[in-house]
Amino acid sequence: MEWMLMPYRRYAEFSGRSRRKEYWMFALFMVIVYTVGAGLVLAGGGLQAMTAGIPEPDAVTPAEVPGLGPLGWIGVALMVIFALGSFIPSIAVTVRRFHDRDMSGWWYLGFIVASAIPFVGSLVSIALLVLMCLPGTAGMNRFGDDPKNPVGYDVFG
Repeated sequence: MEWMLMPYRRYAEFSGRSRRKEYWMFALFMVIVYTVGAGLVLAGGGLQAMTAGIPEPDAVTPAEVPGLGPLGWIGVALMVIFALGSFIPSIAVTVRRFHDRDMSGWWYLGFIVASAIPFVGSLVSIALLVLMCLPGTAGMNRFGDDPKNPVGYDVFG
């Protein structure tokens, strides 16, 4: 759990390096929270609202259209609040992963812009996934000490 929450402790820290473990545990935490939120939306009437067949849409009043119940709105609120609170930490941990690969964090902006182009966006997403899976540079690089094996760390001290 400590690794999942570490990007929140390093909220807007765009300097330094982050291990793969920090990045992927944070990604797992985000998947868990969004899965719970989506489950609440579906349990609160979201599935019924999405699958409701309305034979004559012009003859239906707004009161007859199924919507989300209170549980569904709690799920929506949870996901919106979580997304707003996780926006900056997710960018920061990704930039630090780029740093761990000895790449400037500005590369991430290029990935974001390129992902807006149809078809190219899919390739860019795959490239980003592969890049986040690759190990960081061993030892110190221009962005700091190796987060896996910090310089000056005495094992037997």
